[in-house]
Amino acid sequence: MKNKEITSNKQRLDNLFKKITAFSADTDLQSHWARYLCILVSGFLETSVRIIYREYARNKAIPQVANFVEGKLEDFQNPKMEKILQLTGLFSKEWENELRRETDGELKDAVDSIANNRNQIAHGGSVGISYSQIKSYYDRAIKVIEIIENQCSK
Repeated sequence: MKNKEITSNKQRLDNLFKKITAFSADTDLQSHWARYLCILVSGFLETSVRIIYREYARNKAIPQVANFVEGKLEDFQNPKMEKILQLTGLFSKEWENELRRETDGELKDAVDSIANNRNQIAHGGSVGISYSQIKSYYDRAIKVIEIIENQCSK
């Protein structure tokens, strides 16, 4: 992670994941924590994508265009992989195609699972997400963020 804000958000999440494993041998309690972590991971993914593209626009465009992009990014919420790909395609079709290739499979499935579980949790639905599942999804979401960050660094 190159962006300080994203790095700081990631460190907070990393610390929370560590704390939960350190004090919670109770799998039922870990399951409740997994739901909470799912919401946080979803928010982390959403804000990270926004931050990356906001900074890209600020660095590459005139202020008026950067302000427009930043305003449009506010509408970017609860991202599934297809939504991220569509947003990426607005910046570059080449980036979209590259991101689609690089995330096909486990990375896409992880992002979609985060969003689906987050929506179920937020609307009072029952989910069977475990601590180990959300940790795995989180690790994969970080890879997606890194791919996007690298695309914008070229």
